[in-house]
Amino acid sequence: MSDAKIIDGKAFAAGLRERVAAEVARLLEDHGIKPCLTVILVGEDPASQVYVRNKGTQTEEAGMTSVTHRLDASTPEDELLTLIESLNNDPGCNGILVQLPLPDHIDESKVLAAIDPDKDVDGFHVINVGRLWTGQEALVPCTPYGCLLMLRDHFGGNLSGKRALVLGRSNIVGKPMAALLLGESCTVSIAHSRTQDLAERCREADILVAAVGRPEMVQGDWVKPGAVVIDVGINRVPAPEKGEGKTKLVGDVDFTAAAMNASAITPVPGGVGPMTIACLLRNTVVAACRQNGIDAPNI
Repeated sequence: MSDAKIIDGKAFAAGLRERVAAEVARLLEDHGIKPCLTVILVGEDPASQVYVRNKGTQTEEAGMTSVTHRLDASTPEDELLTLIESLNNDPGCNGILVQLPLPDHIDESKVLAAIDPDKDVDGFHVINVGRLWTGQEALVPCTPYGCLLMLRDHFGGNLSGKRALVLGRSNIVGKPMAALLLGESCTVSIAHSRTQDLAERCREADILVAAVGRPEMVQGDWVKPGAVVIDVGINRVPAPEKGEGKTKLVGDVDFTAAAMNASAITPVPGGVGPMTIACLLRNTVVAACRQNGIDAPNI
């Protein structure tokens, strides 16, 4: 029987949203500023539409202004870039997020580079990447920042000296996660699907962050006894036990087996996922403060 603590990302995200809402109320009362998050959705991808709708709802629930620009899938790249430029120059817009993926005819890297780094609440602009890796004030990608907040909470705010392994090397999660852990004075390694002796590398880690995008790739015996496991993976797989054609969500970690060794672990769903939008709201408040010369809250 596992004694691993289940890290409740849903509850943690709810607490973060409450803190964000309190800061939004303070900004409005003390400075007359109501942060605004603008989301651009190009096309009609069903998953993107649901995600954008959830962002808008949670933005407004936190007391901020939510604006969504819905563009047709055939929208020319130049038209999208012109919209971004207008938002860059709009003092009433504090955060800009272009929902990915984009249609094939639009250059994603060009679009992300067009966003003002100080309004880049996704944290994907190369300037924010550089700021993060050089220890400067940056807007940080939401998912890894959410992972960091949960780790800080578990370790009482002190991760110094922990051996951390990030399994995955994406620009969205793996690389910024490694930078954040370095900033906490962890000893950090980055591994991936082609790493030799991958299981052994995982067994050395006090903190294991799995973000490789392969269902239940990390086996239970890959986890060091007492390690903390953060599972970023969201994979839909067949679930014949639920009926023909049914599916379920699983992470990159074999949860049941890993929980036998881990001291704490995030579930899928209900772990890292809810933290992403909560951290997006946090980034919007931070961006609004910095744009107006106000000390950003430590949330």
